[in-house]
Amino acid sequence: MTRFKDQIAIITGSASGIGKEIALAFVKEGATVVIADLKMDAAQKTADEIIAQGGRALAIEMDVTKEDQVNAGIDKVHQTYGRIDCLVSNAGVQIVHPIEEFPFDQWKLMLAVHLDGAFLTTKACLKYMYPAKSGSIIYMGSVHSKEASPLKSAYVTAKHGLLGLARVLAKEGAKHNVRANVVCPGFVRTPLVDKQIPEQAKALGISEDDVVKNVMLKNTVDGEFTTVEDVAQAVLFFAGSQSKALTGQSLIVSHGWVME
Repeated sequence: MTRFKDQIAIITGSASGIGKEIALAFVKEGATVVIADLKMDAAQKTADEIIAQGGRALAIEMDVTKEDQVNAGIDKVHQTYGRIDCLVSNAGVQIVHPIEEFPFDQWKLMLAVHLDGAFLTTKACLKYMYPAKSGSIIYMGSVHSKEASPLKSAYVTAKHGLLGLARVLAKEGAKHNVRANVVCPGFVRTPLVDKQIPEQAKALGISEDDVVKNVMLKNTVDGEFTTVEDVAQAVLFFAGSQSKALTGQSLIVSHGWVME
């Protein structure tokens, strides 16, 4: 299929996990993908895998909290391809603490990666999307864009913030034919989530099995994790929409954990 033939999609944090799956999904649909990641060797490895399978990919080293690095990376993409069609702001980290014990430097890091990163990459891409009168920006939100959980004050704050950024961009970008939307996954079994399980078990004083069954998946309709493929298909749904009506929206992909 070639839904995104000749299009350029930048995915941050895409050397592994959800970001990598999103990149692979774009490639299957004909897009050229930019693997933007904090670790250049990991980004290059993923890009090489895609190229070896007949796809088109470019690796970029990018710390999304560093304005100069973001601008240089986005400029390189445009210089290389002459266009930027889609940005998927996916880079993220997770740190858990009770609010009263949350180290301020870790709070600032969480907000910097999720919110500053989304803002900086958006701003850098709009420089090219606005003159082209075309573009789609998709933020990786979370069920925690809608709900709260103990120990996740910084993460919940950041993910709620992405809804606001997307909605403002939807209003500002409309006259330039640039759309903005948010995908909100439930728990996806990635290394990030695997790392949280023992951390939450220790913090909550319960077993790791209880964390999975009674914390992470308690409110799903079927007790199942969301898959990386589920998330990737939701991203492609927003990116591939031909409707100008589909902007400023959020799509929850959570096995019914949150319904609205």
